[in-house]
Formats: sequence, structure tokens, C-alpha cells
Amino acid sequence: MSQESVEQAIHRAGGALQLLRNSPIRPHTFPVAAEFTNWRTEQRAWRDSVALLDQSHHMTDLYIQGPDALRLLSDLGVNSFAKFGPGRAKQYVAVNPDGHLIGDAVLFHLEQDHFDLVGHPMVLDWVQYHLETGDYDATTERDDNSYDRTPGQPPKVYRYEVQGPNAVALLEKVTGAAVPNVKFFHMCTFTIAGHEVRALRHGMAGQPGFELFGPWEEGEAVRDAILAAGEEFDLVRAGAKAYSTANLESAWIPAPFPAVFSGDKLKAYREWLGTAAMGSLGGSMDSEDITDYYVTPYDIGYGNIVAFDHDFVGRDALEEIAKNPRRTKVTLVWNADDVAQAIGSLYQSDELPAKFVEFPKARYALHQSDKVLVNGQLAGISMDVGYIANERAMVSLATVDLAHSEPGTQVTVVWGESPNTDKPGVEAHRQVEIRATVAPAPYVQFARSTYRDR
Repeated sequence: MSQESVEQAIHRAGGALQLLRNSPIRPHTFPVAAEFTNWRTEQRAWRDSVALLDQSHHMTDLYIQGPDALRLLSDLGVNSFAKFGPGRAKQYVAVNPDGHLIGDAVLFHLEQDHFDLVGHPMVLDWVQYHLETGDYDATTERDDNSYDRTPGQPPKVYRYEVQGPNAVALLEKVTGAAVPNVKFFHMCTFTIAGHEVRALRHGMAGQPGFELFGPWEEGEAVRDAILAAGEEFDLVRAGAKAYSTANLESAWIPAPFPAVFSGDKLKAYREWLGTAAMGSLGGSMDSEDITDYYVTPYDIGYGNIVAFDHDFVGRDALEEIAKNPRRTKVTLVWNADDVAQAIGSLYQSDELPAKFVEFPKARYALHQSDKVLVNGQLAGISMDVGYIANERAMVSLATVDLAHSEPGTQVTVVWGESPNTDKPGVEAHRQVEIRATVAPAPYVQFARSTYRDR
């Protein structure tokens, strides 16, 4: 944690929105090679053959162990834990007392009373705070991502994703055994290069696959064995650029704005939380009410995860929200002509250009919040935007009012900031409106159905 707390930083900046809009903290990137071939080919690999992605460096692990570890997680998670035994994992979701999302991460139940919470720091910090300030008989070990870890110190574990239609055949080749019939988000073990490898049945881009992990010192041998066996299955290594877009196909929103920056109920948490864990806020949303940036689990597709079979922080609020959800998650397919015009403005010298559109991922703040309009009125928030080569489409993941959520509905996304902020990734530019069409989330039919089929 940094010496300055988030609460102190808010007061110094004159408000949370001022602090976050001008924060120099960039979006999370992935400290692996940007491309091994090119990001278009690497995107296509998880659709057409098999891709190998390295997750070892960009995520943080919070290991929680002890007799009260499960109670701690249950007290803070909206998920049901009734049947959550060792060898399973789940998308763990936590909310604040008002039912607004703090964050999500993948929770691995490794052994009895031993868990690994993996993801961006938002929800990990929330869990660690409650352990340190609450009455729980448990301990934590934190393995920060490679940006924040002590220089020269490797990760505790390697973590690889093997996914695509050839993933199972590849794993059978490299292990010399049939791949067990494992349900989605259940774990099994493989033997690769003489090492025991734990595997989670998973699929980041909506394709069949496994997340493989084990001790860091064994990772190179495991990776080399996969690469050696992969040629006959058209294995392609996916670099950071392609990896950053995998969520667009499976419709996972990586960094919704965490609802911790306002309210007396969370003041003690903000006093504990260091600014090193803080992100940046970008986009065309310009409300001065910070709660307008908050979302609920129902807004971004986690409504089916919420289980009222236990007490947890925010339960009473979510029970009321569940009666009348306001918004839902969708994919917005951006109008190709409007995107081309925005990019083309970079070559026109007679006026200020539009905000630069990065490829393949165009998000330029950790927490992207762009206005979605219908007839000039706010109808939602676009949160993550990028290009899917497999669909030849620029898309964004968004939450929109239920009244405008039907596929085919026409909306407008406001791209760029007004006024421009001081974030390093923001150059002088003008706002532009880009037409978009509402589509399902996930956008890809295979991801909507087959890959989660148990």
C-alpha cells in the first residue's frame, strides 16, 4: 500500500471524480510479448485452431487459508457457497452495502480451508481489508502482479490458457492420456513434462479450453512441452494485444468502476486503501454524481450469480434491486463508417481530430465510461471497446436501460472527453458520436451457448 490513502488523495484533489479523471494510472497491460505473429492471426487461433496465452504476470493472487476463510468469502460474496468444495472455482462477485459492484475475480477452492482469489486488485483489496479488520481466523499471502511485485522476484505460479477447438486434442497429445470430462469451472490434474499440472476447465474467449497452473519453476518446462506438441494442431502463441481482446468475445467486462469512492459507510476502507491500488477514469461520462458511474451485478450480467441463501454485505440492497433491475449487459456493434470517419479525422488538418482509436483494444483508462445515448438522452454506459478480427467489427461491452436492450436497437456512443483530461493517454481531441447497434452479450453465438454447456 502507498503512504497516501485514497481518502487523503480525494481530499487533496478536491473530489473523487477530479482525482480519477486526471489519474496518471494507465489501463492494465500484460507484460508479455505484444505479438508473437500478429494480433489478428492470434485472435483467430482461439476460434479456428488453438491458442496459448500467458496469464502469469498481469493478475494478482490472494491466497486465503484458515478455518474461517470460507466464512470470510461468504460474508463478502454474492455467490452461493452451498456446494463449493475443493476442486472447483467460481466468478466471485462482491458489492458494497448499497448493492453496487466493487469487483469480481476468479476464486479457486484449492484444498480444504485453502483458497486462491485471482484477478484485478479491486475485490482482493476488499477481502483483505475485511480480514484485517474483522474477526476471522485466517491468513493471507499476496502475490502481486509483475508490475507491483518486488523487482527480480518471479510469480509464485505460472498460469497458461490453452483454448480453441483443438485444445483438447493438443492436451491429450502432450499428456499422453485422455482428457477427463470436466465440467465448466471444475478442476482436474494433468501430467506434462513430468510435472503435475492443475487445470481449470475454462474458456476466456468463449472457446473450449483449460487454464493450467503450477509452481513457477516448472512453468518453462510445461510451456515448452505444449509448444513442442502444438505444431500439428496449429498452435499459435497469443501475445498481449490479442489477449487483451479475448473478453470482448465472451462478454466479460474487466474493470467496471468500483463503488468505493463515496459515502461514509466506506470511509474507513478508503482510509485503509492506498492510492497504488487506485485506477483511472476515462470516457465521455460527465456526471458530477459519482454514483452514476456505479453498476450493480444485474447491470453487467452477474444477476444469475447472486444467491440470497446466505447473509453478505449488500444483501438487503440487492434484494430490492433484484425486484426491478434497471439495466442489463449488451454488446454494442459500432458503425463501421463512423469508426472510419473518426480514424480519418487524424489525417485532416482543418479541425481537431477525434480521440485516437487504438487497435485492437481502444480503452484508454482502467475504468472506461462512455455515454450511450438514445435520442440524445443517457441510456447506459459503454465500458470496454476493441476490435474483433474474427467478426471484423469494433464492439464495446455496455450496460443499457432495459427499454433499449433488445438486439437491433440503435444507440449512439459518445467517444472522447469534454473537456480533455490530464491522463497521459489523452491527447487534445474533440468528441464524436458513433452510431452503434445493440447485440447480445456474448456477441459470438458459440460463446453464448456451446462453450458453457455442461
